Amino acid sequence: MTDPNPEFLINSMFAEHMENAAHTAAELGPAIAAAADTLVHSLLSDAKILLCANGSANCLTQYFCTSLLNRFDQDRPALPALNLGADATTFSAVCRDNRFNETFSRQVRALGKEGDTLFVLVDDGHKANLIQAIQAAHDRGMKVVVVSAKEKTDVTSLLHPDDHEIALHNLPPHQATSVFMLVMNGLCALIDQKIFGG
Repeated sequence: MTDPNPEFLINSMFAEHMENAAHTAAELGPAIAAAADTLVHSLLSDAKILLCANGSANCLTQYFCTSLLNRFDQDRPALPALNLGADATTFSAVCRDNRFNETFSRQVRALGKEGDTLFVLVDDGHKANLIQAIQAAHDRGMKVVVVSAKEKTDVTSLLHPDDHEIALHNLPPHQATSVFMLVMNGLCALIDQKIFGG
């Protein structure tokens, strides 16, 4: 039976968010800063950031991409970023040819180059196409930054020593979403500070 007081549910959700956010800040600050350094290095080397995620997490990578291309919290030059999940026509064409696991890797192989960074957001569920994207990025001489809702996923074993993983404390997707936003806002703030100052 549901609780008759909807405020209890809302308060519980906010409390969970605050607890998850506090844990992430305390445990993952250095990992976020290191990932930002890798992204900045690509941007300052006349390279770009390619982004990918599945399902609703794709909305978050689009937010991050837009914050780089347009602005985060201050006017500044555009930064080169491309969300590989934003092109629905290409995505559906690859799926139509029964190559769902290649939805991102084909694009990485076509668009990625040495010096670029692949940014991967992993909430839960299907990861085969993300795994193939990471493998393609390594084949192209790219570095990889992974933000994951879970610790020690099958993605972790693929990462090279100069890649970065920001792994949350085994959160379900609905709890991870708001923390992902905080992580990406932190990355945006660090990128702007390191490149443009202020």
